[in-house]
Parts: sequence; C-alpha cells; structure tokens
Amino acid sequence: MSKAVSHAALPDQPTDPAADWEAWRSERRRSITSPSGNLALVETRWAPAGERPDLDAARAGQPENVTVTTVQRTDLVTGEPEHGLRFWDAQSPAIQNFDRTDVFPYDPAWVLEASYTPVPGARRVGFEHIRDNGGTRDLAVPGDITLTLDGHDYVLSAFDDDGTLLLVFGDPTNGDITYGAGRFLFVTHTGEGRVLLDFNRAFVPPCGFSDQYNCPMPPRQNRFHLPVEAGEKRPVFRDGFAAQH
Repeated sequence: MSKAVSHAALPDQPTDPAADWEAWRSERRRSITSPSGNLALVETRWAPAGERPDLDAARAGQPENVTVTTVQRTDLVTGEPEHGLRFWDAQSPAIQNFDRTDVFPYDPAWVLEASYTPVPGARRVGFEHIRDNGGTRDLAVPGDITLTLDGHDYVLSAFDDDGTLLLVFGDPTNGDITYGAGRFLFVTHTGEGRVLLDFNRAFVPPCGFSDQYNCPMPPRQNRFHLPVEAGEKRPVFRDGFAAQH
C-alpha cells in the first residue's frame, strides 16, 4: 500500500484525526436521517416528455411531514431535459426503522495522498447509472488523480459535484461486505498538484438508502484490485425491515 499521509503533516488539519472521524460519522447520521436526507426520499415522479410538473399542485394537501421539490435530468435518448418531483417524508418507514450504518474501524493507513493533474477545459466521462439499464451519462471530470496502491498504478476519474471532486469507486468488498454498487468519497485538494483521499470517509451512496435515487457506478479505471477496508459498509435496519435499494 502507498505510504499513508499523516493529518498532522498537512496545514489546518485536526490534531486528532480519529476524533474528527467520529464527528464525521455523527454528522453523516444526522444528514441521512434528516427530513430531506437519503432515507426520507420516498418517491421520484417524472413528468411526460416536454412537460413541467405543477409543484404547487403536488404540495397541496400533503401532510406536514412531506416536502416536495423539483428535480431535473437529461433524457438518454433525446438529450432533452426531463423534469420531475421528489417527495420527502420526514416520517418515512426507512427513517423509523434505521438502526445504523456499519463501518470499518478507523485506520490511518487508508489516508492517502495522490497527484492531481487538471485537464484544461475538463473532459466528459461516461458513468453508468444504477437505474439506466446500462446507459451512461457524461459527467465533467476536471482532472486526473494518480495513485499507487499496493504496487498498482491507478489513474482515477473523480467528477465535479457542485465544485467538489467526488470519487465513485469499487473494490472486492462490494456486495459481501460493503454496498454492492460501489462507494463514494469526496476528494480534498491539499496544495498545487496534490489531493488527499481519506478512505475512512468513504460512504454509502444515496441509492443505498432509497431506490428513488439514480447513482453513478464506478467506471473501470476506478475499480481497485484489493479490498478497501475503510469507511462505511452498508446501512442496517431494525426488525428485518427491507431497505428499498
């Protein structure tokens, strides 16, 4: 494995990385169980092609615990925008039955530094999405992340997620130990030409909590050959509740 980078060696990093990770776990739980968190999404309703849904009409008559928002995507065939509605239930069965998200123990060896090479103008990389039946959607990848892990060289593609690099990766733990379709990781810039990959903060994607999401899956270049035994594994529910994913 590549040499891990100590948080203490980097500017503006916490002095106790394990405690900071515990705080991250607490924030993750708060986020996914919130009224607009991953567990709250109970329905995504798409309007017919070329139409926009009536948000006010959809909100009318909803109970106080239900919030309705708009969502947009691109039609894979026509390339035209599609418009829809999302329904969030603060008292959803998934929230009420959620117990925890299992995780690997914190391991500083999985805090890795890598090289980052910007791509002028970025590039569009096709990511297969979990509910597109094999279709791909092009996402903007603004640069290449070069990482050596256990003697293997990788050139990873992290896409731009509202100004932050998001790495969608897979590894041999997927399916048996961790969420089957892969996991997500936000990438931190640490200086010119360098990024930090703290796999202790790898997380289950939104589609691991609700089947109403359409998450990207790892492209071939983002699939590691060795188990990444760090970060979140999968959500756990009480009393045999079957999560919808």
